[in-house]
Amino acid sequence: MGRPDPEEGQLPAPVKPPDGGWGWIVLLGCFVITGFSYAFPKAVSVYFKELMKDFHVGYSDTAWISSIMLAMLYGTGPVCSIMVNQFGCRPVMLIGGLLASAGMILASFTTNIIELYLTAGVLTGLGMALNFQPSLIMLGTYFDKRRPLANGLAAAGSPVFLSSLSPLGQVLLEKFGWRGGFLIMGGLLLNCCTCGAVMRPLDMGMKRKMGKAQDKYEAKEMLPIGGKSEEGISTTDGTKKGKKAKKKPKKGKKLLDFSIFSNRGFIIYTISKFILVLGLFVPPILLVNYAKDTGVPDTEAAFLLSIIGFIDIFARPACGMVAGLKWVRPHVAYLFSFSMLFNGLTDICSARASNYTGLVIFCVFFGISYGMVGALQFEVLMAIVGSQKFSSAIGLVLLIEAFAVLIGPPSAGRLVDALKNYEVIFYLAGSEVVLSALFLGVASYCCLNRGKKEPPPENNLSAGGGSDTEEVESDVQEAEEHSSDNHQPAHSTDNAVVAANEEANHVAEERSGEGGGCPAGDGEVLARDGYNVDQMVERDSF
Repeated sequence: MGRPDPEEGQLPAPVKPPDGGWGWIVLLGCFVITGFSYAFPKAVSVYFKELMKDFHVGYSDTAWISSIMLAMLYGTGPVCSIMVNQFGCRPVMLIGGLLASAGMILASFTTNIIELYLTAGVLTGLGMALNFQPSLIMLGTYFDKRRPLANGLAAAGSPVFLSSLSPLGQVLLEKFGWRGGFLIMGGLLLNCCTCGAVMRPLDMGMKRKMGKAQDKYEAKEMLPIGGKSEEGISTTDGTKKGKKAKKKPKKGKKLLDFSIFSNRGFIIYTISKFILVLGLFVPPILLVNYAKDTGVPDTEAAFLLSIIGFIDIFARPACGMVAGLKWVRPHVAYLFSFSMLFNGLTDICSARASNYTGLVIFCVFFGISYGMVGALQFEVLMAIVGSQKFSSAIGLVLLIEAFAVLIGPPSAGRLVDALKNYEVIFYLAGSEVVLSALFLGVASYCCLNRGKKEPPPENNLSAGGGSDTEEVESDVQEAEEHSSDNHQPAHSTDNAVVAANEEANHVAEERSGEGGGCPAGDGEVLARDGYNVDQMVERDSF
């Protein structure tokens, strides 16, 4: 007897997120990748003065290095999604780590600013993009119940790395110059390859466990039970061939799934996120110059950003813990809307701050609200589209955000030059963030009420991750079809039906227990053919 292949439908139970085990190593890797992706473009700014002297260019010319990095991080989202769907997360991250490191190493040998744009900007930015997106996808694969906490901890990598990479860059600049600093920074980026190496696909460990279980099953099948043994073999082979034929069309995976645009929740999230990014990054960019114009000394003005970073480090994990509470998680979209509203009102209220004390108070509240937004943004997206479509969704969202990043901060800078007034800029940025919060909250509420009235459940902002249950339901139907086709069903086919039924009930109970926002009865799969759910055996955790 040959061993059945799980991919051919013999063992239809999907892989369950372990919510721990090796997932904590994956979380650590995601923490490092997030830190490099968001903090590195800002940390290289410590080299700008030396670059201006060597290449005889202005500040705006050197600032394009960070802008190109961020543009590559956001704008190459669909490319990353296609590569992940085609090759998987681990190979893409390994290639990305090599590209990011090679970009900074080559940048240390450049002789003009254009070469810096191509190496440190394009090549390093592309490498970080190929690491950032797959790390978030793997995090959503390994965590389900603890996913809000995991997202909050991973997002904390941004302020932690920003507070460490900037001083490190200054030390490297003083001791080795900007070329030696770029070379060492390129070596540090090789840690992205280490993070990519630990991103083990979740089904690898599960295949080993299913193989052991199948060995025991085959041993039982080989026991002398008369004519039923041969009958079971023939039935199993027939079932395998039938399921293999049915599974073939499912193997063609889309490189980029545009069907997510039919999800109203995704459309609402994308529009609100575009409006949010227009004003979210403006205050921290202009804060130091705003403080200097009010008479704050240079050292104290620079310390304001450190206050925001320090508060942000603790705000993100704390918000992730709150979002993971049973009575909060079903309404995580509204919590995200509240965090954006909090951030926008903080900008508006601080527009008239005229002394250092007022600016410190602004930094404290801005750090809290900014951390909340950072911890919840990808958790909400995962809840909307589910883990199966998240790779395509995040790529498209980042592409749309890239346009907002290129519009918001540069437009604010031009308004400052034209009006010579920071107060108007803070009012404008805060209004944009408040508008995005109101749009998300109101549109989500309307869609949720509409979805409850309609008999067929719609994908909305609070109902997420239903794709796992749908897969189990299809496996149940396939197993039952094979069971009904044979007049004398073998023990192996019954086992497949039992496993599928039990896994379906398990997934449905977890979804309903977490309060995913679905109406009562959504996604439930009742055990059929007289099998009891109490007979379910829990799968070993990683």
